[in-house]
Amino acid sequence: MSGAPPTERELQSPGAGRKLSTFFYRHPRVRLGALLAGPVGWLVVGYIGSLAVMLIAAFWRLDPFTQEVVHDWTLKNFETLLTEPVYRRITVRTVGMAAAVTVACAVLAFPIAYYLARMASRRMRRVLVVAILIPLWASYLVKVYTWRTILAENGVLNWMLAPFGIEGPGYSLVGTWLVFTYLWLPYMILPVYAGLERISPSLLEASADLGARSGRTFARVVLPLAFPAVVAGSIFTFSLTLGDYITPEVVSSKQFIGNVIYDNIGVANNLPFAAAYAFVPIAVMIAYLYVAKRLGAFENL
Repeated sequence: MSGAPPTERELQSPGAGRKLSTFFYRHPRVRLGALLAGPVGWLVVGYIGSLAVMLIAAFWRLDPFTQEVVHDWTLKNFETLLTEPVYRRITVRTVGMAAAVTVACAVLAFPIAYYLARMASRRMRRVLVVAILIPLWASYLVKVYTWRTILAENGVLNWMLAPFGIEGPGYSLVGTWLVFTYLWLPYMILPVYAGLERISPSLLEASADLGARSGRTFARVVLPLAFPAVVAGSIFTFSLTLGDYITPEVVSSKQFIGNVIYDNIGVANNLPFAAAYAFVPIAVMIAYLYVAKRLGAFENL
């Protein structure tokens, strides 16, 4: 009968869920693979798959008469990037801007992070961390257009500098550099702060006991130990600047890689050339990540 009570043997035998749980417990690698299957599968399909499609599209061409994409294999897009001086100048300008923003963020972030990690009280540390994080909650476009207002000819910056006979940078490369530095500075402060906080105070005390002054301790102990954190932060500032196209469009008249890619997709409808040019920042970032790894940026991950 269906209403009969289970026997003692049935009560003692494990169910399918129990067996599966026991199997995963005894095979931790299989358990880890099952947990990562979904995210890794999404990464392969959504990210790596899209990169593969873009790579294939980079070898197509655009028919100059019909403006239709022709699925013929050609290296013309890459040849144009290598032979046309304008694209070389845009690439150098973009990479140079990314490097300049990274250096500026590192110079500004290090003293702030050092004060947070070594000098600020616990209460002040919390206040400053919140102050650093608050700009990240604001809209990206709001911040960029606010800087457009600041850099305008009759903006706040020129109004403040007028008594000194100085004129602001306006909508130029310097203005773009200022906006990028403001936008990405928190992404440098937080990794450097985390790196400085991991430095044991006993190392600083040992350096002082050996007769080293504060400047020598900073140069020989603090800076080498914090350098991987600086490199880790530079990955954010460099990559974010390298791929941005909105800020140059708003506060500058100069072309960057992102602007050229956007114009070829949205205006010129030249998807093959945009796909080919998109591999320039990808190649630059691969080389940058390799150098970062050699410098120890991923040792504590």
